[in-house]
Amino acid sequence: MLFNSFQFLIFFPVVTALYFLFPHRIRWALLLLASCVFYMAFIPAYILILAATIVVDYFAGIYIAQSEGKRRKWLLILSIVTNVGFLAFFKYFNFFGANLNALAEFLHWNYSIEALAIVLPVGLSFHTFQAMSYTIEVYRGVQKPERHFGIYALYVMFFPQLVAGPIERPQNLLHQFREEHTVDLARIGDGLRLMLWGFFKKVVVADTLATGVNVVFNNPADFTGISYWVATIFFAFQIYCDFSGYSDIARGAARVLGFRLMLNFNRPYTSRSVAEFWKRWHISLSTWFRDYLYIPLGGSRVSVPRWYANLLIVFLVSGLWHGANWTFVIWGALHGVYLVSSLAFQKWRDTIARLTRLDSSPKLRSALAVLVTFLLVNITWIFFRAHSLDDALYILRGLFSDMSPSSWDAYSLTLTKGRMWFVECILALFLMEAVETLRTKPKALAYFVGRTNATRWSAYAFVGLLILLASGSGGSEFIYFQF
Repeated sequence: MLFNSFQFLIFFPVVTALYFLFPHRIRWALLLLASCVFYMAFIPAYILILAATIVVDYFAGIYIAQSEGKRRKWLLILSIVTNVGFLAFFKYFNFFGANLNALAEFLHWNYSIEALAIVLPVGLSFHTFQAMSYTIEVYRGVQKPERHFGIYALYVMFFPQLVAGPIERPQNLLHQFREEHTVDLARIGDGLRLMLWGFFKKVVVADTLATGVNVVFNNPADFTGISYWVATIFFAFQIYCDFSGYSDIARGAARVLGFRLMLNFNRPYTSRSVAEFWKRWHISLSTWFRDYLYIPLGGSRVSVPRWYANLLIVFLVSGLWHGANWTFVIWGALHGVYLVSSLAFQKWRDTIARLTRLDSSPKLRSALAVLVTFLLVNITWIFFRAHSLDDALYILRGLFSDMSPSSWDAYSLTLTKGRMWFVECILALFLMEAVETLRTKPKALAYFVGRTNATRWSAYAFVGLLILLASGSGGSEFIYFQF
């Protein structure tokens, strides 16, 4: 079920009303049933995959806590293999099969693997990682095993963040299912405002930007330089507003019900380095890889070459996690190379800043760092969005091709609204950035919240009207649903 759909417009108020009407002792059952309905709105049969992993991980957690020595490790391995096995089969079987077939053809071997007609279950990577965090935390002794099967199942399936996160840890979420939540109008208001803002970012900003972005990336050979720049930069904001919009809706919906989900985005395009970018972008995933892959590999507590190798491994895996395509692997590899290069050439950068006297102008140096980081991240987004490596490389080369006004005219003529689309995008981005900036300033935000009801409700009505005008006939799928 899409958040930006008519079905969810009915589903969420009904579930919320029933949640507060039901006695506390059976609310978990209502939420679990609602989460099943929510997930089965996509492909009903795939809920059996969730059921299988839930059963395995539930018992694995209990037996891990009761066991000692190698038995504990083997139980953890069983849990991880089960989760990764489903993920590998549905997400990577055809990818690896196609690459093995290509290798066999290159070596002139009479060998082939038939591709399977399978559809990737929605959000499989997200709930797989959330389930794995549970058994790992139990194995480490950080989390006690959950003995209530229904509450553990709800931890994996909680509908606000089931499909695209945030990827929660058991110590943050599990205990909340036992807390009794009352009707708190202030909390509900905060949640609804967050949901409204998420819908604005998705429907008004991301979906509007997508119109022009899709035209270029679906047919890169039809365009030239200026079109590539516009499409690439707009995609950076499209994916941010699409994904962070989903996270805002998820966090807001959970907040209405009384639950607290972690912050997943923190204005990533204001980052002054790629390392900072990953502290602000998809925080639940970056911290997952940090805690469960980077640190177990040794983190930075090893020799410098090994440290750099650890970073590269983490980002290669992160790229593959995002999708079964070499474009995602290159996307992850580029981020790894950026981080390693930043560490390796830190002294050089400080020397250049000193020689150019940028170190005496911290604001200018910070602004340049933000600009350079944004441009570097944009280069990686080309690989993330392109359908193939050939398309990505074609667009990279084309960034410095024809930059004449005529190339912009050719681009705008392919769009339904022509240049008016560009104006709408700029206005939507300006409003989005203004509000995002306001939300980071507590005094300014408190000033707005303290305004009269007429002022605040006029602002909410204005945002709601923009969402309705931009929504069209139906909701478009969130980008991260494919992962």
